[in-house]
Amino acid sequence: MHDISQYQDFFITYLESQSITREPKNLYEPIEYILGLGGKRMRPVLTLMAAEVFDTDYKIALPAAMAVEVFHNFSLVHDDIMDDAPLRRGKVTVHEKWNINTGILSGDAMLILAYQYFEQYEPIVFRDLAKLFSKTALEVCEGQQWDVDFEERNNVTIPEYLQMIEYKTAVLVAAAMKMGAIVAKTSEKEADLIYAFGLNLGLAFQLQDDYLDAFGDPKTFGKQVGGDIIVNKKTYLYLKALEFSSDEKAAELQQLFGLQLDDNTAKIATAKAIFNESGASKATQEAIEMYTFKAFETLEKMEINTEKKGILRTFGENLMGRKV
Repeated sequence: MHDISQYQDFFITYLESQSITREPKNLYEPIEYILGLGGKRMRPVLTLMAAEVFDTDYKIALPAAMAVEVFHNFSLVHDDIMDDAPLRRGKVTVHEKWNINTGILSGDAMLILAYQYFEQYEPIVFRDLAKLFSKTALEVCEGQQWDVDFEERNNVTIPEYLQMIEYKTAVLVAAAMKMGAIVAKTSEKEADLIYAFGLNLGLAFQLQDDYLDAFGDPKTFGKQVGGDIIVNKKTYLYLKALEFSSDEKAAELQQLFGLQLDDNTAKIATAKAIFNESGASKATQEAIEMYTFKAFETLEKMEINTEKKGILRTFGENLMGRKV
């Protein structure tokens, strides 16, 4: 097996070898643009890694990894339109660089292109990949809709929130790993176990993202700290703070999350104080730890050698080792 940076290099080399430029240019140029914006390529790396965990050359998994990356970026193009986001990875978003109609249509084309990469596999593998992909793509859409719905609701529960982040974020991480297992033609049991590993790691990752959004170091987090508070996003931190706070403090937090301000400095500071005082910060950290450990527990059930279990564990530890 290889290390993460090597898998990233392998995938980027493959990505750059793929010619997507064709006519009409206004359909395909935005696709090349979004795919070229970089990022950690975590999901395709997981597909390549999973294939090698099950004793299959990563090269065989490259088309499946490409499908995962194309789908992920398709979801980002449409998310940016829904959020009216001006920037993605520090660059102008597709709908801002071109227009909304182009963003919608190019995104649609990306979904089809993702499926086409599965055509490089034999029929049984194609069937299993396409079946998993269809299930995952629909779940991601459901998660996105729940996320939108929750913006208008004041009675979101923690189980509902966890289901939303599972569908919006974690299922694609899990599917990326299971696709590597499918390409490797491992047993259904092993494929399901590595899916569970990815799902729990994805949940831990998203909860950690929620936590770092409020308490991260601006120098290392890579995004504006307090962004979720500014836009009144009902994260796990927020929901736990409501659960643990007195009626008075809960009402103060709810009122705070109904404000749209030009200067959010005081709002962020007050919300963070309530998160800490209520015990929501600690509860969020405990949830991150719980899901990380659940991911590691699945490794012990897998019939792979100790070295490969160690590689997956190290990957999980590094993923969850972002500094606060």
